[in-house]
Amino acid sequence: MADVWTRKGSDSAPSAAGRGQVPGPLVGRERESQALRTLLEDHRLVTVAGEVGVGKSRLAAEAVAGVGARGSVERVLGVGKGRVGVEVVADVGVRGSVERVLGVGKGRLASDAVAGVGAQGAGPRVLVVRWPGGGQDAGSGGAGPGAPASLTAAVLEAAGGIHGRRGASGAGAGALAERLRAADVLLLLDDVDPVHAECVGMVQTLLEFVPSLRVLVTARRPLGLGGEAVLRLAPLSAEPADDDRAAPAVELFLERFLARAGAAFDFGDAELNSVADICRYVGGLPLAVELAAEQAARSSVGEVAARLEEHQCWLSAPDMAAPRHRSLRDAVAAAYVLCDRDERIVWARASILAGDFDESTAAFVCAGGGLAPSRVPACLTRLAAIGVLTPVRDPGGIREPRYRMAPAAHDFGGERLREAREFEVAAERRAIHFHRVAALAENLWSLGSQPQAVRLVLDEAEGLRAMLEYAPRQPELAAAALESVLNLWFWWAVYGAADEGRRHLLRLLPMCRSDTVLIARGLCLAAWLTAYGDPCGADELLQHAWPAAVLAGDDATIGRIAHVQGTLALYGGDLERAAEQFQEAADTIPPHAPGGLPPAVSLAALAVTQAERSPRAARRSARRALSRPGMSGDAWACLVARYAQAFVDHSDGRTGRARQRAHRALAALDGRLPAPHGCAALRDLITDIDRGSRGGLPTVPVPRGCTAVALPAQVGSGILG
Repeated sequence: MADVWTRKGSDSAPSAAGRGQVPGPLVGRERESQALRTLLEDHRLVTVAGEVGVGKSRLAAEAVAGVGARGSVERVLGVGKGRVGVEVVADVGVRGSVERVLGVGKGRLASDAVAGVGAQGAGPRVLVVRWPGGGQDAGSGGAGPGAPASLTAAVLEAAGGIHGRRGASGAGAGALAERLRAADVLLLLDDVDPVHAECVGMVQTLLEFVPSLRVLVTARRPLGLGGEAVLRLAPLSAEPADDDRAAPAVELFLERFLARAGAAFDFGDAELNSVADICRYVGGLPLAVELAAEQAARSSVGEVAARLEEHQCWLSAPDMAAPRHRSLRDAVAAAYVLCDRDERIVWARASILAGDFDESTAAFVCAGGGLAPSRVPACLTRLAAIGVLTPVRDPGGIREPRYRMAPAAHDFGGERLREAREFEVAAERRAIHFHRVAALAENLWSLGSQPQAVRLVLDEAEGLRAMLEYAPRQPELAAAALESVLNLWFWWAVYGAADEGRRHLLRLLPMCRSDTVLIARGLCLAAWLTAYGDPCGADELLQHAWPAAVLAGDDATIGRIAHVQGTLALYGGDLERAAEQFQEAADTIPPHAPGGLPPAVSLAALAVTQAERSPRAARRSARRALSRPGMSGDAWACLVARYAQAFVDHSDGRTGRARQRAHRALAALDGRLPAPHGCAALRDLITDIDRGSRGGLPTVPVPRGCTAVALPAQVGSGILG
């Protein structure tokens, strides 16, 4: 695993006139700003924590500006190589003059002294110390860990007593406490992650020996000291609120874009939709939103949205005031270089996982190459502490915690994974894991634990989808991916994902050997998912599925092929043939056969087909469906069978009983899960009963899908037959 990141971004520095400029008004942070002001009034130690680029420094600067506005302001911006340079700049919104000492040495801390010693106004003295990571030599050491005692030295310089490394290096926190004891001081330690350990010790000493001192810290993780108040800053919401206002992330984009492109720019609906897409792609991260606005002002909003859908670490803006904010890749890299070897490996390898994932998933995918699985959970916890991962479910009882990787960190980790030439290996381990997940989900469904099966698929949906989308690019993964699709048959057929399931099948089938049982099952499932939208395409798929199933001796697939043929006959108006095929399916599919619809569903379809012509036979078929072995644990088959009973009763004029059966079937559903296929037909049946009318044939026997299917060339050529 590669441990050194490669810097790929603009190295150009901003103009002298642009240094130190505030990037623009604070947008979308009214609640957090008020909360921070309240915390500063009530606590001596406050930490603003959050992932890189979330706006910690900007929020803290806004709070400090409110404090420093009550006095005169003296600003010391660090000490560079050679002599210290001084320039006086105009006062902006603050009574008094502003003195600025410019220059930051390599590996040194920058320090600001706001409202200097013996402040002339009524406000407290404000000292600001900032780490200058991400400068022109970022990646070569400027964003790395700080030198020993560099934080204490910088605060001493800001206090105005000692200048230069030689004078400061010999003084410790005790000497600093002596210098700060005489004044009312607010100390802002900004972006102190490179000197986090020193910061903890220094702040603890200062708070103990300087009773009047207040400390405001911005960092990716809290200090962990007693009495610390933590304001965790999350990305801006990319979704609009209930009122007519735009989403906060969209407001930030528009403000920055119009400031760059001109207020006269007119946004149409297409541009606004692209802006909303941009904010969703970057997860509402303020830095990424601002960089995207800068790029859009140079090109177009639609072009930026199209690029961000694939990747986002390319975002950069050389004119940004803060050096560490000129490239999203460099900003994320500043967190990466502070991680240890194990954390970097887990970061890179876990980037193969899409959406939420739990500890066991990460341990399986990330372990190997000297990294033991037992070390992965601790790495996940540390990465979550610095904002690379976001906890989406805290552990409770026997539940594992789940995490989601921030979009920028996800793309950055993917770059590191490819640089280490481990992407294919990670993709293979991902495929193995989600193949097991799909098999477990099918076992849960077949053994009567359908709610657990659905919850498992809901939890792992994004990871499963990413695995299935990638599998055709790595042919050796096609067979495992095809089997995963087949194991998830209930998700595609029962829970409204027929289009997605069919698309995966038609991409994977041509990549697998034509003499395997998987081919017969895959063609049959594809035909079932296709029958409603494209009967001709479904019939062509069945022509290839039948001989493959017969040669494999797969009775379950043969019976399910008969069910799909009955469905096609039913909607073609041939009720006699439909009844024959449904009867054959019910007789052929073995009880408890996994991997597809049970015989009870075929009996329910048979009852619906018989309802008009032979009500007595239809009632008998519906009763047989409900009495099939294993029905007590098959909630979906019970739902379909009860629908068939209600449909037959309604067709026979027994409307009261039909209404009661339909309501009872709907009441048995778990409202915490998605509605299964058949619920809409039940509700339509209740509507028909209430209106005193009779509807046509229901849509129960087949899930809805698209209206056209493009079959792969291999199927039409007979290769799969």
